Parts: sequence; structure tokens; C-alpha cells
Amino acid sequence: MGLFQSRGRVYKAMEDVDLGPNSGEEYIYANVKAPRLAGFVIKIFAWILESRIIGSIVMHILKADNLIHKLLTFAEMKEPPMYYPSYPSEDFDEQEVKHIPSGLSPCERVHQVVEAIPHSPSGIGQFTFKFHRWTILDYSRAYHSRTITPRNVAERLLAAIEDSMKPHLNMSFFISYNKEDILRQADESTSRHMRGQPLSVLDGVPIAVKDEIDCLPYPTTGGSKWLHKLRSCNDDACCVKHLRSCGALLVGKTNMHELGMGTSGINPHYGVTRNPYDSTKVSGGSSSGSAAVVSAGLCPVALGVDGGGSVRMPASLCGVIGFKPTFQRLSHSGVIPLNWTVGMVGILAGTVEDALIVYAAISGHLPSGQFISVPPEGKFPLLQSTHSVSNLKLAKCAKWFNDCNNDIRSCCDQALNQLVEHYKCKTVEVTLPEIEEMRLAHYVTISSECSASIRPYLQKLDVAEAGWDTRISCCFYRAFSSKEYLNAQRLRNNKLQTHVKIYLDVDFILSRSTGVTAYPIRNDALKYGELDYINGAALIRYQIAGNFLGLPAITVPIGYDKQGMPIGLQFIGRPWSEATLLHLAYAMQGLYSGSYQKPRVFYNLLSK
Repeated sequence: MGLFQSRGRVYKAMEDVDLGPNSGEEYIYANVKAPRLAGFVIKIFAWILESRIIGSIVMHILKADNLIHKLLTFAEMKEPPMYYPSYPSEDFDEQEVKHIPSGLSPCERVHQVVEAIPHSPSGIGQFTFKFHRWTILDYSRAYHSRTITPRNVAERLLAAIEDSMKPHLNMSFFISYNKEDILRQADESTSRHMRGQPLSVLDGVPIAVKDEIDCLPYPTTGGSKWLHKLRSCNDDACCVKHLRSCGALLVGKTNMHELGMGTSGINPHYGVTRNPYDSTKVSGGSSSGSAAVVSAGLCPVALGVDGGGSVRMPASLCGVIGFKPTFQRLSHSGVIPLNWTVGMVGILAGTVEDALIVYAAISGHLPSGQFISVPPEGKFPLLQSTHSVSNLKLAKCAKWFNDCNNDIRSCCDQALNQLVEHYKCKTVEVTLPEIEEMRLAHYVTISSECSASIRPYLQKLDVAEAGWDTRISCCFYRAFSSKEYLNAQRLRNNKLQTHVKIYLDVDFILSRSTGVTAYPIRNDALKYGELDYINGAALIRYQIAGNFLGLPAITVPIGYDKQGMPIGLQFIGRPWSEATLLHLAYAMQGLYSGSYQKPRVFYNLLSK
């Protein structure tokens, strides 16, 4: 059981680590030793952990058995702590990009980016899609031609939301939406279009917002039944203000795992957000509702927050784009501060082009005093050409890349081969040491930060208002010592140096998006929630560098498993490389545009 285990790992100094493909560095496969908890058992375990003496003993055993003591608590390493991802604001050379002058308004930035997107009659760029979700440009073009109005779209959207809530579907996409507010926004947008004066291509386009981000007139619940009673929402978040200034139709707050403390999207308070490709399976979390509404066609884009793959993971499971920029590239103002140094506003979209348009809208005009690393000048890819994608070097760590199920392995291998064949990209075999160690360090970090953030609220909370799974998570989150947190930050320093060294020889790191595809929702999880750390570790396996090290990353759908559930491929970039990262994702999307499949639950808002 490891009750008295105290010997810790002695980590090599960065300069002593061999990152070559045959370095012999140990790869630790995740061996999570924690039972799945649901039903009455989850209540019993919560009571045990909340017991001061017995709970402390159980927590000590769990930390030892899951290698936290060996790999972090008693570890020895030379590097000093790095408390947040920090990098120079270097403006390295990127090909086929458009430099956006500072000081432009969100509408002006959107206009600049739209000029860099290939146009076609279908509004989906230069590629041919067997099935595609309506895009921002599709909506804008339809409004311009007056074949439909934002009011018509809003009415269809509201009907679709109501249909999705019926017992035979019970999709639980939203925590809150306001019919009157949606129709008011739609009427104002319709009036602007009728006058021929839309604010931007986003004018009247439905966009949903994760309920971790402030957006008036809604409370911000964080997926809980209590947080909004203690933390009021008095203004829009910075990213929401930018979208509103572009005329976006903000349609409500999407469902999420309570306080972001899970990867499944199962919420006992507001219902399980179900996967549009199979409503008996999870959508992933914690930005579950945002991924699902895009997948189901209710919105071309939604906002999420990515603290541990919480945008990219559900995007992959639901077959859409999930994009997380570099840490501090976007303002975090108006977002519940659940994880200060690993969390980031992210974008879920049906296409890379739509992710780019919204990224342009919400970047820029960063609040003074909020940022530690000053982001370099904004650049956006010129998608009309893919020359900048040719001959890119993609790092691949074989043991990590293959640590997934067979369907994902086969699908991603085929996608990589397509990329190499069509764009002459080169794969460079490397070793990424201590992947599992970094996952544990990230878990200690995000847990400690979340615990510190919500502690003032928990002191005023009737514990019965929190879900049972959240109560257990809170016990885990507050169990880490200052020594464990400091060692996690020392490992962050080591791993960031590792990645910086790798990026000297390659352009991007290539990985799967998740280690498993969407798995079944069990009935015993519906009432009290669920803790499934084994599936959770498999889902988050490829996400950590994006959060713990703050690197930009994007997931692109590239196929389906034998049950028809989506599979994603992920690209991880060096700091501030969003322009080329989006260009690479666009090229990858183009290779699979003809094979995208329609979800079983799908709503067509633009045509009858």
C-alpha cells in the first residue's frame, strides 16, 4: 500500500537529459490506483475523506500508491520553482502571416482576418466537405442576401434548445439561456442588417459561453448550485465584451463539470451533457456544453476555458476544433479564477476558419497590469496558401504517441502519413521525458490553485449544496502540501526547458488528442456524479503541456473509432506560434474535409 514509502525520484538536471529517440529515458505508463466511484459508494467515500483523521490516512495512502510521494513529495531536483509559464516576447519568423496593427478594434481585427480566409460559395474555404456545420461566413452571407434574418435564426435556435431538452434526448447543453434577451439581440442585429450596416461578419451569429465566464444577464455558476450566490456577475468578461462589440448573438451559458473538477461532463445539478454523436456517451469536460452545442449545430463557435485540456478534450470527443492559445495571449478578466497559472480562455468551433475569426475578435486590447509576459504583436495566417505548412518539422515521441487505444493509434497514424505525403512535413523522433510525472505535477498545481481560489466561498457554503463528486475532489485538492506544490513548480521549470530545447530543432510537437474516445454514461452516475480517474488520466494524457507549460495547442478531428465516435489529432506549438499552428490545423482539416460525419443529434439553423 505504500503507507510509509518515503524515497523520492532524483531528477536529472536539464543539461544531462538526452532527448534523442534512443535515449533510454524511462516512460512511466499511467497506473491510476483509484476505484471508479458513483452511486451510494461515492457518498460513503466523501464522508470518509471529510473525516479529519481517517480521511488524512486514506489520502496519504492514495498519494503514495499513485506515485505522488515518489515523483513529487520526496523528489530531488536542481531547478528552482517556476510559478507560471514565462517566455520572452520574441517575434520569431513565421511565413504567410498577416501582421495586425495594435490598437485596432475587435471589428477591425475580424475584418482583417476575414480577408485572409479563402472564400467559396459554400463559405467553407477551399475544401469540399461531405458534411459540414454552418460557419460564421455562412451566417453572414445568408444575412447579407436576406434569405434569413438573425431573428429567424434565434427562433430556430430556441426551438432546437427546447427540443434537445425533451426526455428522449435530454442533452443538457445549457445551464441558462434567456429567451427575451436572445430575441432582443437578434432583433437589433436584424435591424442593422436591414440597414446594410452589420458591425462585422459576427453580427447575428450565435455564440455560446461556458458558465465559467461572465456574460450578462446570466449568473456565473461554474456548474455549481451555489457559487453564483457568493460571487456576483456584474459585467461581461473581456472576451465576451469583444464578441458583443462585433454584434455576436450571445445565446446563453453552457453546461460544465462542476467547478471544472472533472473530465466527463457529468453534472448532477444540471444534467449530463451528452455527446451528439451518441447520446449514451460522455461529451468530455469540463467545457462539455460548449463542445456539444458546436457539434450539434446550435452554434458555429463557443467559448470555453482550458485548465487541463478542458477545451481540447471535449472538442476531440465531440468531433470539433478545440484551440487554446499561449498562456496570457488572451485576457482572463471576468473568468472565475479557478486556476491562475494553467487556465486559459479557449475556442471550440466547427472549422479552423471560425476559430480564427473568433480568436481575432477576442485577442488584443489586453488589460494593463494583468500580464506577466507581454505578448508579441498579433499575427494571423494567410489561409489562401499552404506553403508555410510545407516541410514543417513535427516532433513525435513514440512511446507517448502510442499510449492510446488501437482505434486512435490507427487513425492518427494514417493522418500523420497523409500530412507527410501531401505537405512534405517531416517527423522527428524525440524523447519527451517524465510525461506522467508532469501530469501529476499539473494535478498538484491545478488542485492547489483551485482550492486556494474557492476556499473563501467554501467557508460560507452549506456543504450539502455541492455535488458528491465535487466534495471528494475538494478533499483531494486541499490535501497537497506547500512542499508538493513547490516541487511541482520546480518540475515545471525543468519541463519548460525540455520543450524549449526540443523546439530548437522542430516546429511543432505532434500527439493524439486523447487516449480513449467517448465512453458510456452509466446510470449510477446521474444522481450523485462520478469519479473515474482511470478514464480521466487517459483523456488528459496529451493535454498537459498546453496548460502546465502554457503552450498553444489545437485539436483537429481526423476520423472515428469502430463505434463512430470522433478522434482528434493535436498539434502543440512553441510560445506565440498561433498563426502557423492555425495554418497547420487548417491544412490537416482540408485532408479530412470529405470524411466528416453528421452527428446523430444535429440542428440545421440556416435551412429548413
